[in-house]
Amino acid sequence: MKKIIIPVLMMLLISCNDGKKENTKEDIAESQEDSLVSNKTYAELSIKKNGSWQGREYMGGEFENVYSLDVPKEHTDHSWYIRYEGPGWENSRVGYRLYLDWRNAIDIFGKKVDTLVLPYVGQNGFDSYHEAAPWGQDILKAGKSMGIGGYGRYMNDTVAHFRNVAHTQAKVNNSEESSSVEISYQGWNTGKDTIDLKSELSIFPEGRYMKAELTPSKEIEGLTTGIVKFPDVDLMKKEGEKWGYIATYGAQTLVSDTDKLGMAVFYKKDQVTQQVEDVNDHLLIFKPTTNTVTYYFLGAWEQEKDGITTQEDFVASINELLNTLEKENSLN
Repeated sequence: MKKIIIPVLMMLLISCNDGKKENTKEDIAESQEDSLVSNKTYAELSIKKNGSWQGREYMGGEFENVYSLDVPKEHTDHSWYIRYEGPGWENSRVGYRLYLDWRNAIDIFGKKVDTLVLPYVGQNGFDSYHEAAPWGQDILKAGKSMGIGGYGRYMNDTVAHFRNVAHTQAKVNNSEESSSVEISYQGWNTGKDTIDLKSELSIFPEGRYMKAELTPSKEIEGLTTGIVKFPDVDLMKKEGEKWGYIATYGAQTLVSDTDKLGMAVFYKKDQVTQQVEDVNDHLLIFKPTTNTVTYYFLGAWEQEKDGITTQEDFVASINELLNTLEKENSLN
């Protein structure tokens, strides 16, 4: 069995929990297996307990980490139920989160430190991570887009998100080699099609990149990923023999009008049918398949420790990753 590793702070939160609750059996088993060795990657999912649903909002209660979640039917955007609105995952360079509701966008936590920070995020007020903190902050305004590397279905010249899903289940995994978030969407309805979709999002100790794997239950047109669009920020493209990327670099953060961020999505050429634009996103459209679609994405913030601060250096870094993919067909 792989050793599961959890940050010391998170272990303290689980074991002590302000003296209000006993540990669950899962937490006890986890802590017994853990040697309190600091991990290099981390994924978490934190929900409110001991409160109550009042319509679409969860009122009262305290946050507690869980390893899996069947998303309640009441949950939607700004329900105050999930800490920072979905699962999060990180390594020493960067953090990401996914809105576990109809938006299904992926956001970026810009980090100024090279330590793990997610156990602190969103603990002092639900939206506190939007404000500058010593560790960093939420830096990407996803709006109506899929954020960076999010996924949906392109149809009728726009992206259908996850408004109509019969059931959603999420779980997080932490090991010595990586951390991941797995999401199962059962009965995702778009247009005349209803499918199941499995998603696995993995982060590794080195690099800023994430690996995304999408597995549809049946072939549909328009499965897509992409990068949120911003005014005056141009799209860059490059293809090799087997892999390609789309990327942006410029002032495109919530921090200030001059704060720089680079974003990129790497794709297998034989899995993509076209690159298109809609109002909110630069999009990659995948070919219909029931096989797993694999792509990588990343965010590179200029304020991260030893961060990339020019477009030239950003392009050089993603070209290096493209060359690695061309040679090895994988970044992990």
